[in-house]
Amino acid sequence: NEWIDPENGQTMYCAGDAAHTYIGHPTQKGAGTSPKNLRMETIGDVLLRTSPASRVLAVSGKDRGAILPAGKRGTAYMYMGSTGQFASTTWYMKAHPPWVDAFNNARPADAYLGRIWRPLLAESAYAQSAPDGQPWHALPWRLPVRYGGARPDAAFYSSLLPGPFADELTLAFARAAIAGERLGGRGVTDLLVVSLSGHDYVNHSFGAESRLSHDHVLQLDRMLAAFFEHLDQAVGGTNYIAVLTADHGFTPNPEWNRTQGRDAGRIDPRGLFERVEAVLTRRYGAGPWLLNYSANGMLLRRDTIAARGLALDAIAREAAAHVAAEPGMLAATARADIAANAAAGKPLAAALARSFDRERSPDVVFIPKPGWILSGRAAGTTHGSPHEYDNHVPVMFYGAGRIGAARIDARIDVTDLAPTLARLLGVEAPAGAEGRAHNLPRATPH
Repeated sequence: NEWIDPENGQTMYCAGDAAHTYIGHPTQKGAGTSPKNLRMETIGDVLLRTSPASRVLAVSGKDRGAILPAGKRGTAYMYMGSTGQFASTTWYMKAHPPWVDAFNNARPADAYLGRIWRPLLAESAYAQSAPDGQPWHALPWRLPVRYGGARPDAAFYSSLLPGPFADELTLAFARAAIAGERLGGRGVTDLLVVSLSGHDYVNHSFGAESRLSHDHVLQLDRMLAAFFEHLDQAVGGTNYIAVLTADHGFTPNPEWNRTQGRDAGRIDPRGLFERVEAVLTRRYGAGPWLLNYSANGMLLRRDTIAARGLALDAIAREAAAHVAAEPGMLAATARADIAANAAAGKPLAAALARSFDRERSPDVVFIPKPGWILSGRAAGTTHGSPHEYDNHVPVMFYGAGRIGAARIDARIDVTDLAPTLARLLGVEAPAGAEGRAHNLPRATPH
């Protein structure tokens, strides 16, 4: 989501751009306002370059969930937690089109004041999920949950994000976009990206093993069924292809893992930072030697290292050796060794190499053991490891009359989506695409 610039120590947000602002809404520092930092083109960018009459829209509960999939040529709309409305940014336009204003002026989020998130199934159906009200949950929620307050305000609108209701609003806005932009109804191919953010908020707070997460998946299943029925009516059942995937899975709460007899725990980033700083100080004298955390790693103080006439790679290797010996840590690598480790076929080294950016990534990168997370909090959980529970996500294609029935159990990477979609659309794959194009089974004529 963000990283620290190694040269100046400034925090960079993946979708941040101080030159642009949200339309009709105040823009906080670090908010996502453009795809300026996106280096590669997206499948939407290729589609618009190939077919300028096409339209590419992305909508999400999170700014980055809309801005990055929209690419640099498409248009992004995101949920505003301060107002319950959806807004784009001045990167894309000066003012919203009338259909967006009409959607926002109806204030659909206000209708959720006092609404209750009730479990869909009988209590016995959730027997294998962790019960509500665990001490490691980040919110003291037990289903049913009532959303509300004295009036609809910023606190209320933000509270809708964990749970099903912000997702319902996102899909409602997507329906409005289909109508307002006549998507799929103008004789050209359009692309609509819908990123449903609620499950991420739910799992961060309660864990994927929780009853709240279990029920939220059921809620999503029904929402998607209704949305596909709407597509059948709005554009025709044989006139669209739907792709369903996720950007990541989730690490179970460490405390829940331990109740199941698994090795798990939390690594406090601040404590780790202080211990590595102390090790380098004892060896080389007073620092500071560490600049900051950045993207599951540590940045070294290049000015301190240069002033002592030392080599960055040597200090990074020493810091990595200490990090690797920490309880709960699986591996730690200095930046200079990542490519060589990957070439040597060391476990997880290839994953590190694929996610490493020489300009933006830290000097020491590390991976906690399975079940362990970097967290200074006593509650909630996260994602971002290369372990199975984090990287195993669905990839589903559906197209009535276009794509036949088949199940592929071989490894498919999410990076395969762009070249496979490009093949389906008859356009070239994005220049930076790393995945493989797959030939999907064709539907059998009736």
